[in-house]
Amino acid sequence: METIHIPVQTEYLILFDFDETYFPHDCLPEQLERVYEMEQYMKTLTSLHQVKTAWITGSSMKQIQMKMKMAGMTYLPHFIASNLGTDLWELRSDGTWNVIPPWQQKIVSSGYSRRVVEDLIAELKSMYNIVLHEQTQFGQSGYKMNYYYYAESNVKTQYDLPIIQHLASCLGIGININQCNPKAGDPEGAYDVDFIPLGTGKKAAVQFLIDYNQVPHSNTFAFGDSGNDLEMLQTVAHGYLLQNATSEAKAYHKSIAPYPYAEGILHVCRQFFKE
Repeated sequence: METIHIPVQTEYLILFDFDETYFPHDCLPEQLERVYEMEQYMKTLTSLHQVKTAWITGSSMKQIQMKMKMAGMTYLPHFIASNLGTDLWELRSDGTWNVIPPWQQKIVSSGYSRRVVEDLIAELKSMYNIVLHEQTQFGQSGYKMNYYYYAESNVKTQYDLPIIQHLASCLGIGININQCNPKAGDPEGAYDVDFIPLGTGKKAAVQFLIDYNQVPHSNTFAFGDSGNDLEMLQTVAHGYLLQNATSEAKAYHKSIAPYPYAEGILHVCRQFFKE
């Protein structure tokens, strides 16, 4: 890994979704060339402007490490909010990761229970004929349970999704529902349905990191590509979708970088920092 520099004070915070934002799944040579350029640029920003970076992602740490190895990536951000922000890690100068205690306590005190989620899944099937399919290819994390909802028709979908959200809310369970992005390995015509502890998720993780680093709101940036990034983008002062973002996301967010993937990130950052 590259030399790790951790600013004593944090002047700016730049946050990225990982899959199909920071990391391009196609891993084309021209895409990876831009990724490597961005890695060096983030190191420069850290040194010159006391920038800290974070990946806010639905992927697990194991999946992130696997994808980094596959792409030949070497740069580590200062924070990783993995498993949809239910796990929050801080990078130490020796390259190891520490769980952030206040965040971990927040999860423990939420009362989140896998059994409650499993009972909810059963109730949806037996009482409402709503079937959710476990995302077994990614595995389930300790504090995030992933399912697919396959859309049969627009009418049924518009009826089913509010029921899922309502029942989760009644049980004190956090929930994230958005259209799948096939480019990130998801099936066509499906929705991600993620059950998480109340008060966690991408938006909550971003706000926590802003407060934790005591960064002025005007100095916060975020980049994403899909519907589950929108709340994160709206939490910061400068939130951008990349040009490769889903049409669903673009319909709800006006700030869109003129280029895809790392090229779009570099364009926005260089304009702001005048590099």
